Amino acid sequence: MKKCEAFIIGGSAGSLDVLLKILPLINAAIKFPIVIVIHRKHGTDSLLPDLLSSRTKLKVKEVDEKEPISAGTIYIAPSDYHLLIEQDRTFSLDYSEKINYSRPAIDVTFQTAAEVYKEKLACLLLSGSNSDGVNGLKSVKLWGGTALIQDPKTAQVAYMPAQAQANVKIDSVLSIEDIAEFINLLS
Repeated sequence: MKKCEAFIIGGSAGSLDVLLKILPLINAAIKFPIVIVIHRKHGTDSLLPDLLSSRTKLKVKEVDEKEPISAGTIYIAPSDYHLLIEQDRTFSLDYSEKINYSRPAIDVTFQTAAEVYKEKLACLLLSGSNSDGVNGLKSVKLWGGTALIQDPKTAQVAYMPAQAQANVKIDSVLSIEDIAEFINLLS
């Protein structure tokens, strides 16, 4: 792919374990932001930024409204808000209806990021139990970006990456062991 300007990871059931395995292996000198959109219940997992922060040398923070997106930072979508990427490369939080029973919805973040970063975007869909992220990956491909999935054979819940594999032209199917290496090679 052309120079990566944003890497977005979406996941649901079973994806936290993957993140905890790959974050320690990501190069602290990466030259793009990583945005994580995980399905989580409102009011729960408020310690998620601290938990992920303890696994990496990169700065980890929950997204704030209208915050500029900076390279070398891991951003986490807040629970109960859709996370949008604006044309000026800031974040926007939205409280509209749930999509695929989820808020934040992975589709929303993938789709809005695809329109901004185009061929310089890579999106990875991890373990999960619904089809959120599939339409988002279709948008990523439409705008020239790179669509990636966790190998369904290695996913705790294979449904989400398997749905993407069945419905989208995926660029790479990655084992858990290969994810961090793939990210590091983009930098």
